[in-house]
Amino acid sequence: MKYALFLGCLAPVMGRQFELSARKVAEALGVELVDVEDFACCGFPLRSVNEETALLLSTRDLSIAEGKSLDICTICTGCASTLAETNKELSHDHELREKVNEKLQKVGRTYKGKVTVKHFVRVLYEDVGLEKIKSQIKNPLEGLKLASHYGCHYLKPSDVFNKFEDPEVPRSLDQLISVLGAETVEYEDKMHCCGGVILDIDDNIALAMAQRKLEHISAMDADAMVLMCPLCGSMYDRNQRVIERRFNAAYNLPVLFYTQILGLALGIDPKGLGLDMNRVKTSDLLSKLGF
Repeated sequence: MKYALFLGCLAPVMGRQFELSARKVAEALGVELVDVEDFACCGFPLRSVNEETALLLSTRDLSIAEGKSLDICTICTGCASTLAETNKELSHDHELREKVNEKLQKVGRTYKGKVTVKHFVRVLYEDVGLEKIKSQIKNPLEGLKLASHYGCHYLKPSDVFNKFEDPEVPRSLDQLISVLGAETVEYEDKMHCCGGVILDIDDNIALAMAQRKLEHISAMDADAMVLMCPLCGSMYDRNQRVIERRFNAAYNLPVLFYTQILGLALGIDPKGLGLDMNRVKTSDLLSKLGF
């Protein structure tokens, strides 16, 4: 099982613990993640400003993976959605593909449409599988109540991901949590956006969106929130203290990437999973698990 690892722009800056823990659990489960130095931005930030430039950026990345005969694995849901959407668009629009390739040839690249794109959590769910994960567990997360957050781009646009599960009532992340021995909790507004994409436009609205979800999860007495996107992680973990000050609230809710809780269940040292990099302290959660 071998993939070209696409880190994207956000994870190395705001989600280093996601990258670190993903590499650790990939190694433990036999997934080879290959670093590709030539990868650049997926194009997502430019799509609303210059669609052609964004398309060229993502197609270039796809062509680089093709050149290495590797499919792409991302740890950012936005990157996964952008690259997969470009891949599907160009596979159906041959005229557009010719135009893109004409420009790509100026930098010595050609897109052929022979690569697939998956988020790392989907790789765990579909390629590794629940049974193999279960068989590798050394430290079951029994006694933990965890609230899953899917975010916007893991499943949508659903046709881009071949509708691998219901985008309105998904279960993959919850199943991946349950197989570790933890209890998943349902809560109001579970499928709502974190607000991160509008943070620089209107921080009051963005933070209010995040605060609403923190409020609902806290009401369910969850031990932690579990997610899989560096932007969502930034909103709920890095900005949690900002939200508490803005809304005169106190949550102290740990926010972990799925790879971090998976790593704990696999018996990987917490520091090796970057848990010391989380803004909201995870010491109480770790004590509950006997670390």
